[in-house]
Amino acid sequence: MTTPRGVWRFADWALQLDTSGSGPIFESQCTTCNDSSEASDGKEVPEVWCLRHAGTTGHTGFRAVATSFFRAKLLERDGTG
Repeated sequence: MTTPRGVWRFADWALQLDTSGSGPIFESQCTTCNDSSEASDGKEVPEVWCLRHAGTTGHTGFRAVATSFFRAKLLERDGTG
């Protein structure tokens, strides 16, 4: 007879938006030279950076990056948190 080496427990997890800290963080990146704006908690700073960068370099392509934060939560057996 063999002895068990471990016990497997299967569980359901869910992702929830983490509202305990800051909100989303916004940033813009130039797709021509990969330069980027400062990170900001609002969209205005990255958008103004894009316009200024376009004006000084002639680069017209940009990538908008929005970073949000999540927390994983173990669900109870009945499917609730």
